[in-house]
Parts: sequence; structure tokens; C-alpha cells
Amino acid sequence: MLAAHKFLLEARDTQAPPPGLSRTWLLTGGRGAGKTRAGAEFVRWAVLQAGYRRVALVAQTFHDVREVMVEGPSGLLATEPDPKQRPVWQPSRHRLEWKNGAVAYGFSAEDPEALRGPQFDLAWGDEAAAWAKGEAAWDNLQLALRLGPHPLAVVTTTPRPVALIRRLMKDPSVVVTRTPMAENAGNLAPGFVEAMWAAYGNTQLGRQELDGELIDDPPGALFFRAQIDAQRVADVPEIMDDRIVAVDPNISARPGADACGIVLAGVKDGVAYVLGDASAPGLAPIDWAWRAVRLAEQGGASAILAEANQGGDMVREMLAMTGTRLPVRLVTARLGKRGRAGPVAALYAQGRVRHHGTLHALEDQMCRFGAPGFGESPDRVDALVWAIWALMLERAGPRVRVVG
Repeated sequence: MLAAHKFLLEARDTQAPPPGLSRTWLLTGGRGAGKTRAGAEFVRWAVLQAGYRRVALVAQTFHDVREVMVEGPSGLLATEPDPKQRPVWQPSRHRLEWKNGAVAYGFSAEDPEALRGPQFDLAWGDEAAAWAKGEAAWDNLQLALRLGPHPLAVVTTTPRPVALIRRLMKDPSVVVTRTPMAENAGNLAPGFVEAMWAAYGNTQLGRQELDGELIDDPPGALFFRAQIDAQRVADVPEIMDDRIVAVDPNISARPGADACGIVLAGVKDGVAYVLGDASAPGLAPIDWAWRAVRLAEQGGASAILAEANQGGDMVREMLAMTGTRLPVRLVTARLGKRGRAGPVAALYAQGRVRHHGTLHALEDQMCRFGAPGFGESPDRVDALVWAIWALMLERAGPRVRVVG
């Protein structure tokens, strides 16, 4: 059957279905390593040459299904060279139909319950490490993958040490292959791989995002994914005792400058809930001020708390320029970032902090913070620490000074 499919004959070994594949193929790789192309070509082979007829396409959102898996430059439409064989996409129904009668249906991993009821003989899950409800989506997908003599699933993702990826890596029935970005250099912009290696080579982030390695919590980090995963929740109390947005301001918007940390958190009955992360790099002061105010107003925060170690009165002035009526509190630190984060990390260890959904960028930074060689500014972590401190620890000791 493979002989009839040109791509699978010419593809790199890491892009072709591996020997011994019985049910699930996990293809991990760096950014731009050709994972999406491999997933699309695998589905195309299965539908056109191997007799598969009902396909589940699962991504983090419906937007990702359409823009990446179906209509993307390496998606199912672009990879079909024969216009006569090209499937027809019906966006209103999240449905892709081939002329031979095979049909694929798109699903968002944000709604695992939608996978109850349908049944399939083939599934492709893309960027599963980013699925907010990964394990629930995967479990429902497995229960739906029950048609035909040999149901198959392929998962293409840049790996991250989240619960679902750890689980798949340990499952002896899952065949795992890895493909680094550098192997696909010929299909990327000239100089791109070299530029990425210059920026991120020989770092943990580079090993994960360029080489496609699964990088777990480094020794010395203050926060641990297992603790975060264990307390993750899909729903939060509608009425909370308080909600606050904390801001770790950046003063410069120049390229390479620190990001501005902006985190929304709430508290109910002695348990803190991390509700949102609007942190972003490269923001001018007025831009991060607007971003913080929007998150606070949309999230029902009672106040905005901002660190004044950098910027002083400028921080208050930027927030005032947005016209917000929310109270603004400025604080200055008396301890370093690690010293402030320690008591918050203890709350995580006690199971008293819960994350609403998955906050990938924040959690990645948390689980590197404090480890030897951690070289980035912990902007998101600092905003998180300020928020949890204000909600849970403010009366515990003189770690900060409230300046107004």
C-alpha cells in the first residue's frame, strides 16, 4: 500500500509510519520539523490507499483544525496534488469529504464531550501537548476509535511535559518517533534554522522547541508540573471572595526587553485560582496598561496590583491614562524574586492553588524558574507571585512594602 504513496516513499524515516505500529503513532518534533505534513500525508494515504473511511481530526480549537490541519500550507487540501482527488471542505459542518466516500470530522479538544457518540477508524491529533483538556479529549477519542479491522491514530506535536504527553510516552503500545527542526531545513526560509540555533541552541527551550525533546522539570525549579496538573480544574466558583490582576511592568518595548507579566487570579474559601495570563513581550507602557485593565475588567477583578520597583509613579500614571476606575495598588519588593516565590511555591505543594485550564507559557516559565541556568526574566512568574501573595499571603510577613 505504501508503494502507491509517493510522499511516504520519499519522506524521512521520522516522517513515515514506523514499523510495529499497532494503534498509536506519536510523532514529536521541533517547530517547523514537518510534523503537520507527515500527519496530513498519513491521513491521505490511509484514506486513498488503505481503505479508511471515517476520520477524526482533533486540534486545540476548531480554528486550528481549519487553519492548520485542513487549509494550512501543509494541511490536507494543500498536500493533495491531484485536483480530482482533492477533498471538499465544508466549514460550517467541520467536515471534509473525499470523492471515494471517506469523511473526516473536525473536533476541538476544548470540548471533549463532542467526541462521545461518533465512531471512527482513523484519527489525527495535532499539537496534543497544547490541548487544554488533553487527557479527557484523548480518552473520549480512544473510545470512539472502534471501527474497522485496524483502527489507527497519529499524534503530531512539539512535546511538552504535560500529563497527556507523559502518558503517551510511557505507553508501551504507542510507537514514538522524533524529528528535529534541522532535518527539515530545506523546506524552511534560508537562514531560519541558523537564526533559531543562535538564539536558543544549547538551552532547554531550544531542546524542546527546536529538537523536539521532552524536557521535564529541571532540578532546582520551584514549581512542578505534577503539582500543577494535579490541581488543574475545568470550572471555577462563579462567585469568589476576591479577584485581582497583578502586573510586573516592563519599562522598555525594545526588541529583547523583558515581557510585562499580567496575571488574573481569584480566591475562594482559602484556595487560589489562577484564571488568566495576558503577559506579552514588546509592549510599550501604555499598551501593557490597557492589556492589564482589559483583563481586570473582563475578569471581574476588584483591583490592579503593580510592582513599583521599576517605573514608580509612571506605573500608576499609565494605568490612570486608560480611564479605569479600578483601584490601583503599588508595591515594592523587599526580597528577591526567588525569595518572594518560595511561599507561593509552598502553597502549590499544599494543593491550595489551582489553574483554570492550561496556561502554557506561564506554566513553562514556572517550571524552569529557580533552576540552574535559568536566564530569562521571570515576568509571568513574578506577576503570578504578586497575585497569589495579595490574595493568600499579604498578612504573612514583610516580604513587600505597599506604597499606595
